[in-house]
Amino acid sequence: MHPALLRTDHRPWPLPARAWVGRQSWHDLLFAHWPISARQVRHLVPPALTIDEHEGKSWVGLVPFRMSGVSFRHVPDLPGISAFPELNVRLYVTLGGKPGVWFLSLDADQGLAVWAARTFMHLPYHRARMSLRESAAGIEYDSRRCSGVARFRGRYRALSGVFGAQPGSLEHWLTERYCLYASSTSGALRRTEIHHFAWPLQRAELEVFDSTMFEPHGIDVSSAPPICHFARRLDVVVWAPERC
Repeated sequence: MHPALLRTDHRPWPLPARAWVGRQSWHDLLFAHWPISARQVRHLVPPALTIDEHEGKSWVGLVPFRMSGVSFRHVPDLPGISAFPELNVRLYVTLGGKPGVWFLSLDADQGLAVWAARTFMHLPYHRARMSLRESAAGIEYDSRRCSGVARFRGRYRALSGVFGAQPGSLEHWLTERYCLYASSTSGALRRTEIHHFAWPLQRAELEVFDSTMFEPHGIDVSSAPPICHFARRLDVVVWAPERC
């Protein structure tokens, strides 16, 4: 059994009856979230998806991290392929009573992973040149998309001890989501189920040196500072996408 499956009582719905197909681990992850109006991003999301709101606000997230152990079930890690940085821009949506994530973009520094995720999971991945390193000041993260203007350069660090988000809180609403949605080339909506332990969050701070990650989507986040959380590691299993 995969270690991520040793605890499931925190899930908002049961595990899928089907066998999971992939695994990965997320490291040094930052959640940076800005409040936005749902009307501002309605045109970026398929009509069938409801844009979620928490106490009257929707939120957009910027999530830099690195991955390891990215592989299929029963397949060992592949050198040069199974570990790489990733950066995503995301919104929060619901369909059929299952709250999940809608990705506006995902950047990764691994060409095969970008191709596979675009082809088989219908996700808007982009190839980027990326690096991160940890120092006494925090994690320095640098990403520049190979095509277009999307760029992020910043530094982030944890500010508190680890805590579990309480149900009903904003941090629980933002992070405890166990599926993602995507639209295939035919326009059909697909849901991908995931599972992991509840997030081991720490309050965090972010210093942005340069960022144009929201500009391609026409999103302005200049009116408020972000709410930031950090997680050192989380192990994840993934199921194959299914048509909604």
